[in-house]
Amino acid sequence: MARITYIEHNGTEHVVDVKAGLSVMEGAVKNNIAGIDADCGGACACATCHVFVDEAWLDQVGSRSTMEESMLGFAQGVEENSRLCCQIKVSDTLNGLIVRMPESQR
Repeated sequence: MARITYIEHNGTEHVVDVKAGLSVMEGAVKNNIAGIDADCGGACACATCHVFVDEAWLDQVGSRSTMEESMLGFAQGVEENSRLCCQIKVSDTLNGLIVRMPESQR
């Protein structure tokens, strides 16, 4: 189990416990976090789960896959720390992870 902080663009924080093995996106959907639509259900086929990973956590979440890079091309405001949270698997080592939603996802 990992405690993850999801921060909406307006600053609203949601701190939830997410079971290891789920994706960060699944944790958001199961907890009704606004701003994570997950239209494709986690298949890396849309960009509606775009988040900015807190700089301190970039090494722990791993790097983007080629498919993820391609899908991020459809997201607005992509930054170096942008990820599709459907591609980040939760493990105990991600306890304390912080992700922020872009303004385009409300």
